[in-house]
Amino acid sequence: MPIIHIVAGCLLDQDQRLLVVRKRDTSHFMLPGGKPEHGETPLVTLARECQEELGTSIGEDELAMLGRFRTRAANEPDTHIDADVFIIEDMEGTPQAHGEIEEIRWMALDDESLTLAPLLSDEVLPALRQRFD
Repeated sequence: MPIIHIVAGCLLDQDQRLLVVRKRDTSHFMLPGGKPEHGETPLVTLARECQEELGTSIGEDELAMLGRFRTRAANEPDTHIDADVFIIEDMEGTPQAHGEIEEIRWMALDDESLTLAPLLSDEVLPALRQRFD
């Protein structure tokens, strides 16, 4: 089974709601982020993806590692992802849908009303709930 490496970021607002995105022509909400380009570190990848997807800026000193997770991909059948997931502690700019992003939402950590990518529902949300309980 193919494995794709990605980097993703968790941005929480003052009410501990998590920013999630939905790409065009997909149904699953997921974290902002994506695949590293050749030679990029995970932190550089996440900064680039936030700029492309949300129109925002982050610095490497504004990120804290949440963990590395492996699970099935949401939009690519018979594929797994290895994800380096960071908590974004600060971001410049107001997140807005850019590029391939169709929609952004702020969701409570216990919200079960959205269709979520497996990385988010099975791995990241439990880790965030444990960290912030």
